[in-house]
Amino acid sequence: MESARLGEIDRELRRGKLAPESTRLSNATTASGGPQVLAELLYQVMDALDEIVAESGESVAQVALNWVLQRPSVSTVIIGARNAQQLRQNIEAVGWNLTPEQVPKLDDVRIKTLA
Repeated sequence: MESARLGEIDRELRRGKLAPESTRLSNATTASGGPQVLAELLYQVMDALDEIVAESGESVAQVALNWVLQRPSVSTVIIGARNAQQLRQNIEAVGWNLTPEQVPKLDDVRIKTLA
């Protein structure tokens, strides 16, 4: 069964699509880090993120970071922006909140990845 790394939540991660060479997913060093998780679970996370992106108009990174920041046990988030554009996009994950209807969509797939 296909598996992937937990840190591979990326806008290029989609069913049947190889990650472009410019992404961390294609880098042997970064792709080998993190716990193994079934790729299907990551696809389910991406499906939930894509649904919220379509509703909100925010980016995948902004939605994911905003969801993490709303977790009661999270006091800070360390981001790994590779360039100024990614940094600006990540910063824009604050100052707004996912709706009460959107949060459970990500909560539900998170529970599946932990099972």
